Amino acid sequence: MQARDIMTTPVVTIATSASVAEAAELMLTRNIRCLPVVGDDGSLAGIISEGDFLRRGELGTRRARPRWLEFLVGPGKLADEYVRSSGRRVAEVMTAGVVSAAPSALLAEIVELMATHDIKNVPILDAGKIVGIVSRSDLMRILLRTLPKSGSATVDDEVIRRNILAELHGQSWSGGDLIGVTVDKGNVELSGAIFDERQRKAAVVAAENVAGVKKVTDKLFCAGPFSVVLVS
Repeated sequence: MQARDIMTTPVVTIATSASVAEAAELMLTRNIRCLPVVGDDGSLAGIISEGDFLRRGELGTRRARPRWLEFLVGPGKLADEYVRSSGRRVAEVMTAGVVSAAPSALLAEIVELMATHDIKNVPILDAGKIVGIVSRSDLMRILLRTLPKSGSATVDDEVIRRNILAELHGQSWSGGDLIGVTVDKGNVELSGAIFDERQRKAAVVAAENVAGVKKVTDKLFCAGPFSVVLVS
């Protein structure tokens, strides 16, 4: 799946010359959390989001530092912060150098951009012009459509068992054949040994994600990392 398949379009944008008040009103009216900012030629110039309204002089939330720390920060950064907390035009408070992607970008690439740059929205550009935007909400909608519905499928118990084992064997954390699986009318029981409590939750999740599973009962035994099993 590519960005073009899930992006929101058309995109609500705002001009660089617009006022901060206009941007805030537009975001509240349209119930959106960010606005791509476009120049006179329609190219993407930046983005303004809810976070850009947090540190404002009008709210009394402008960042305050001790004098000695201001000296260490330097006049350039202090001046930049002043502009962003007191600017009246969108161009003065927006974030420039926006992280963007092409319509052909894969979902994995979009998520990697969001995680790497700690951003919630990725504008989609075609020939420098914005044609869509992908937000975390768009990803959640796709997730909701693809998640299996509980109890929606009737699957043979042995098929369920094989599928769970295949999922466990494909995970490096599972410990290979140490986890046993039994299935009765879609009800799964996990048994055997694990060496870290975090493996328990992972094993339950692995079983829950297999089609046909109705319930998972955890009877796993945590042996601990230094336990020795004696065989007589």
